[in-house]
Amino acid sequence: MFGLEALDLARIQFAFTISFHILFPAITIGLASYLAVLEGLWLKTHNDTYRDLYHFWSKIFAVNFGMGVVSGLVMAYQFGTNWSRFSDFAGSVTGPLLTYEVLTAFFLEAGFLGVMLFGWNKVGRGLHFFATVMVAIGTLISTFWILASNSWMQTPQGFEIVNGQVIPTDWLAVIFNPSFPYRLMHMATAAFVATAFFVGASAAWHLLRGKDNPAIRKMLSMAMWMALIVAPIQAVIGDFHGLNTLKHQPAKIAAIEGHWENHGNEATPLILFGWPDMKEEKTKFAVEIPYLGSLILTHSLDKQVPALKEFPPEDRPNSTIVFWSFRIMVGLGMLMIFTGLWSLWLRKRDKLYTSRPFLYLALWMGPSGLIAILAGWFTTEVGRQPWVVYGLMRTADASSNHSFMQMSITLILFVVVYFALFGAGLGYMMRLVRKGPKIDEGKETNDGGPGQKRTPARPLSAADDDHSDADRTVTKEI
Repeated sequence: MFGLEALDLARIQFAFTISFHILFPAITIGLASYLAVLEGLWLKTHNDTYRDLYHFWSKIFAVNFGMGVVSGLVMAYQFGTNWSRFSDFAGSVTGPLLTYEVLTAFFLEAGFLGVMLFGWNKVGRGLHFFATVMVAIGTLISTFWILASNSWMQTPQGFEIVNGQVIPTDWLAVIFNPSFPYRLMHMATAAFVATAFFVGASAAWHLLRGKDNPAIRKMLSMAMWMALIVAPIQAVIGDFHGLNTLKHQPAKIAAIEGHWENHGNEATPLILFGWPDMKEEKTKFAVEIPYLGSLILTHSLDKQVPALKEFPPEDRPNSTIVFWSFRIMVGLGMLMIFTGLWSLWLRKRDKLYTSRPFLYLALWMGPSGLIAILAGWFTTEVGRQPWVVYGLMRTADASSNHSFMQMSITLILFVVVYFALFGAGLGYMMRLVRKGPKIDEGKETNDGGPGQKRTPARPLSAADDDHSDADRTVTKEI
């Protein structure tokens, strides 16, 4: 069907499930740190706006966290079901790294998550803040181990191959492989930027509909400060990441640039747009800027960038895909920087909360961070092909021996179940966003602390607050 084989369906299935999954950890990482900042500012300033925002976003965090856990479990099972040969070859590296993630990050998050979500009126303020910080740290530790595993697949080191299996010889070298620091910083920063634009879009949506209060304004203000500061930093990190990729995966860079061949000693131009044709081995309709490719990728005006024709055809990534996925990521990144700069200009003129053109832009930019993350992952993973472990194991040799029919059925089931389950979850989460923060949410009547009798905070009941109020009335009558 459509010229696809069982291997192609296995790759599509993994791409589909991981694309769904990555959206939730990205927001979880950003929201966890955002919640820690909100609670810390509330404790320091006693400004109830921060407390109200904490309660509002903790509900959205809870739903997002749950969907991230469920979608993440699928990823681990696929290594054994669809990619058993890869697990047999490299499981001695990837298995322990994923286990470390569970033992350190997941247990840390799970241990303090209950206190964070349900302990606001049950424990002291200091302990609750500590729980929030621990959850935030847990999300970052999880990012550390996941990126260590994936980066090792991109730039493997610290091992030897014995009887057709990878045997770790230096765990520090395995973890801190050449691409790991750049990829870790790039992904963590991307999560913060994506969350900032998600929060900013939520605030813009309410402001455009006339809901203007201190909590909404604070949401937009904090989001735009984050965009202004972090989006340019992400661009710098991306540049360093590109230089690292050029050194260790030159074929990927050639595919990203749609650069097929060098001519004499001419500097490499930057192809802004075009259509790389893998069969004809050229980029059609190319719009080029002379010298700029060399300047960006080598930081010089005379050095050349490796070209795709320097690599055997069977070792070339699909340039058509990564050429455009990379440009989507970079284009959205430039829009993020522009949005942050525009917000600063409006802030100085006291028009940040009233400029409707800007608010519409902030609203439309809401999913931009998540789309950029997906585009970046497609660039990274497709650009690694045809290798599943770069230079060591080809993707074609890593899959399980499943038939086309088996892979077709499971792929269809995944698509149906994912859209039904996570579609409902995303719909519920957006319902929470549309309600917006309540300015008296979580209001306390005394100092609180352990042993105080309180109504528990229920983050997952927020979508129907009227029912919650009715429940409290009935309780009082009883």
